[in-house]
Amino acid sequence: MRPHLEVCEFYPTATLADRPATLDAIAGRYQLADADCTSLMEASQSSLLLVEAPEVDPTELKAAVRWRIKDLIDFHIDDAVIDVFDIDAQSERGRAKMMYVVVARISTVQEHIDLLEDAHINLGVIDIAELAQRNIAALLPEDPSGVAMLHFSRGTGLLTLTRQGSLFLARSLDFGTDLLAAALPMDNAMAEEGEFTLPEQHDDMSPMLARLFDNTVLEVQRSLDYYESHFGLPPVSGVVIAPTETPIPGLLSHLANNLGLPVRMLDLNTILETEQPLSDELQAQCLPAIGAALRVEERAL
Repeated sequence: MRPHLEVCEFYPTATLADRPATLDAIAGRYQLADADCTSLMEASQSSLLLVEAPEVDPTELKAAVRWRIKDLIDFHIDDAVIDVFDIDAQSERGRAKMMYVVVARISTVQEHIDLLEDAHINLGVIDIAELAQRNIAALLPEDPSGVAMLHFSRGTGLLTLTRQGSLFLARSLDFGTDLLAAALPMDNAMAEEGEFTLPEQHDDMSPMLARLFDNTVLEVQRSLDYYESHFGLPPVSGVVIAPTETPIPGLLSHLANNLGLPVRMLDLNTILETEQPLSDELQAQCLPAIGAALRVEERAL
């Protein structure tokens, strides 16, 4: 049975100063003071670190992890809040067991909590984009044998590799749809949606677009290689690209031609029951929030 999505709305704010009033209005409209709410940290506000799991008693795990990551973050460990989660189904083969550590500044987390509580939102859990994307990937038909999922927001990209509902690898890309769209040929940028054309050869692309496409292929291929070699897993069954606010013609075919894997676009309407069909634009805007709403774990950041 597919998860049922009752409401999906996007409320942009012009400035950070507009957020409290917008959140307060939403909270009143949907009575969020009485709801069990999950929120997402912005990608830039937390880090996800892959580390070797300490061989300690579970009661000592977080203390051991704090010591292990203190040189991997750019602020003092006493100013950090952390959470940890295992990677399920790791292959033995003599490899060290790995785990993920989520780390953020205490002050940043507190500001996030204050923002929502001041808007009378009953905050139960703060989640991260990597796990939210994992929740969506877990619903895909490719997930049982492994799937790479790529989602571009305006400023960044997020690549996750999951298998059987477990997150094995997450990588951030330092560019998003704003830069990709700016690199499109002018004729494509001005075309109506559905009428985009883009030559596949580098000679016919702008140098910037060719570089961004190639960087995407390189990042995906490196991640796939690491996933297979480090975790001892078979190749993923395919790559799924989430819709983008601005269509990026040629990206899907470029990845398919260079990765040697099935590559397709995601449509959330095929894995969710919705009151109204979700447009590609709304899917792009709300995908992280939808993934967070699918959360079933008990642990919180």
